[in-house]
Amino acid sequence: MATKAIDIRQGYLSRDPLRTVRIRIKGDQAYITVKGPNRGISRDEWEYPINPDDAREMLDRLCDGVVLSKTRYIVPFGGDIWEVDEFHGFLDGLVVAEVELQNENYIPATLPGFVGREVSDDARYYNSSLAQGVIPPFL
Repeated sequence: MATKAIDIRQGYLSRDPLRTVRIRIKGDQAYITVKGPNRGISRDEWEYPINPDDAREMLDRLCDGVVLSKTRYIVPFGGDIWEVDEFHGFLDGLVVAEVELQNENYIPATLPGFVGREVSDDARYYNSSLAQGVIPPFL
């Protein structure tokens, strides 16, 4: 059962896998996030709050690709916190669940029933890929 639901809009100033730059409005707060290249299932990440009005302008005027819209549900399960994203718009029906791992070798003791196929290594499901406007196969 979700303990929280948050509306999110996000887009990308750069979708280069070596230096991804994302603008996100999460509820009434906004952020710019810079991510480095993937190293296995981890990557460097820096996130800074920005003015929400500036974020809206950047999403409307500067983003490369499609601005994504989703609702994020926070779901505690088995001692872990899951983030379950339900996408809207052209991705309506796509739901992706993610758990923040304590370290790269951590495996949750039990998986919730809503977890389907593992897609962590499938770049088609990265938000930066979804922002290209291509619909991946829903599983």
